[in-house]
Amino acid sequence: MTTGPDLPPPDRAFTVDEYHCRWPTGAEKTELITGVLLFMGEWDERDVDIARRTYPGRTVRLRFESTVLEVHPSTPVRLPGE
Repeated sequence: MTTGPDLPPPDRAFTVDEYHCRWPTGAEKTELITGVLLFMGEWDERDVDIARRTYPGRTVRLRFESTVLEVHPSTPVRLPGE
């Protein structure tokens, strides 16, 4: 599993590498498909933990060899016309 640089403590500014490589600015592409947020990039378990704290009550999954972070809605999504 790929891991990125550690995040700085709250009282220190981000370096360029930290800014470009870590959550949430590490997302190369973001999509919303039937209520599921998809973040494409290089993620690890730290990112999953951060996403779980950011989106409480939602299911967070790391998929496709750690290149897609999925955040599922806490309630089923109803599409128009359903």
